[in-house]
Amino acid sequence: MKELNLKRTIELLNSSMEFELAGVVLYTHYSLVVTGPNRIPIVNFFQTQATDSLTGAQQIGEIITGLEGHPSLRISTMEESYTHSVRMILEESINHEKKGLERYRNLLDLVKNSSIYLEKFTRKMVASSEVNIIELRKMLRDMT
Repeated sequence: MKELNLKRTIELLNSSMEFELAGVVLYTHYSLVVTGPNRIPIVNFFQTQATDSLTGAQQIGEIITGLEGHPSLRISTMEESYTHSVRMILEESINHEKKGLERYRNLLDLVKNSSIYLEKFTRKMVASSEVNIIELRKMLRDMT
C-alpha cells in the first residue's frame, strides 16, 4: 500500500464536507419552494436529501477529526436559477450531485491503495451520489 497523503486527504474531505453542508441548505430550500400537484412526494424526497447531506457532513467531520484535522466551518457556494419550476429544481439538483460526485472521485483517487477504510467510505459516497443522479434523472422523465 502507498502512504496516505494526510494533508491533501484532509483538504479534500473538508471540501466534500463543505459541499454536503451546502446540500443541506440547497435541498431544504428546494423542499420549501416546490409547488404543484406532485408537491408532497417531491418535498419528502428533498427533505430526505437534506438529511442525507447532513449525515454525510457529520461522517466526514468525524473522519477529519480522527485524522487529527480540523473540520471546516465553511459551506460551498450554491447555484440557483431562482426559477422554482420542478424541472429546473431537478436539473439544478443533478448539477449539484455531479459536482459532489467529482469531489468524491478525486478523494477516491487520492486514498485508493492508501487506506482501506477511507477507500471504502469514499466508494460508498460515490455510489450514493450516482444513485441520486439516477433518481433525479428518472424524476425528470416525461416532464413537459
